[in-house]
Amino acid sequence: MVLHVKTAHASHVFRALADPTRRALFEELTRQGEQTVHALTRYAGVSQPAVSKHLTVLKRAKLVRHRREGRETHYRAQPDALAPMVDWLRVYGAFWRDRFDQLEALLERMK
Repeated sequence: MVLHVKTAHASHVFRALADPTRRALFEELTRQGEQTVHALTRYAGVSQPAVSKHLTVLKRAKLVRHRREGRETHYRAQPDALAPMVDWLRVYGAFWRDRFDQLEALLERMK
């Protein structure tokens, strides 16, 4: 049995968060709020170009938004973008709970 969830955006979100550095950047923005690329570079401990590339991937997945202020770019997390991931987990969580309930019922009948 294959379960179908709207996967176009969910795939982007899963792919974006598959990388540990991107996940850490997203978590930092979620915890600390809006930050500049410079601050995120200090936090991540990688080069500014690497942080910018990671932020671009997060932006494409709609996990972060940015705004320019003078020469600085500020980023903030968009936790609502996790909704497709939450939906996917909810569907598969229900699927597996049902499967385990069926297995438990079968084992009870076999006693």
